[in-house]
Amino acid sequence: MSVGRRDLEKAGMHMDAVTVGILLFDGVEVLDFAGPYEVFSRTRLVPGIASRLTEESAPFRVCTVALGGGLVTATGGLRVLPDFDTRSAPPIDVLVVPGGFGTRALLHHVETLDWIRHVASSARRVTSVCTGALLLARAGLLTGRRATTHWGALKLLGELDPTIDVDPSPRVVDDGIVTSAGVSAGIDMAFAVVEAMHGRTVADETARYMDYRREDREETRSAMSVLPRKGALTAPSPATPSRTPAPPRSDPAPSAPARTPPRA
Repeated sequence: MSVGRRDLEKAGMHMDAVTVGILLFDGVEVLDFAGPYEVFSRTRLVPGIASRLTEESAPFRVCTVALGGGLVTATGGLRVLPDFDTRSAPPIDVLVVPGGFGTRALLHHVETLDWIRHVASSARRVTSVCTGALLLARAGLLTGRRATTHWGALKLLGELDPTIDVDPSPRVVDDGIVTSAGVSAGIDMAFAVVEAMHGRTVADETARYMDYRREDREETRSAMSVLPRKGALTAPSPATPSRTPAPPRSDPAPSAPARTPPRA
């Protein structure tokens, strides 16, 4: 099923903006998708609170996508109605694959993995939050790349594909595909993408609007500047030395497979 201009306008989207597609599934971690959603949806090229009242200077249009398009039950019982199912979603420029307990069942779900591969083949940016990196690995998208994930899934990430250079320290790693650490790191990932595409001023102004302190900005830039591959994100300013690694992050996601069956 194709999506035309009228369909996008009904969904509050426009052809001239970059489309961010966030994959949803049962057992998705709430902040994994809600954090990047907030960052991308509130970014404006014109500073100030008033600019957030309209979409005129919004460089991103954000939509949620799920297999089947029905209600998704996230961690904690939050129920979310996706904007599109995977068959009717518009062309996606920036793909966000979040994590959560539900990723374990999807590691063996062919239709989901095929959709991720298909979207990634034409997307401008492919990103993951937390254990969403496991799905990218299973889809074969992290082969030979440097990547990170939630601290509780680092071992599993390496087991899924031994060619992955698993880096436990940074919150955000860009090696052509952008991966981020656990849960809250998805916010840092989204800001890194905003900064790479529209500059530090826009990213910092959006963070100010959100009242979010980008305390790990220098660490993130340094991690994203090491051995970048062709097509990797590059910040518009020189990288600064990495700070002392932060203590281990916490997240409820264990490395054992979840029992939640994949969505139909």
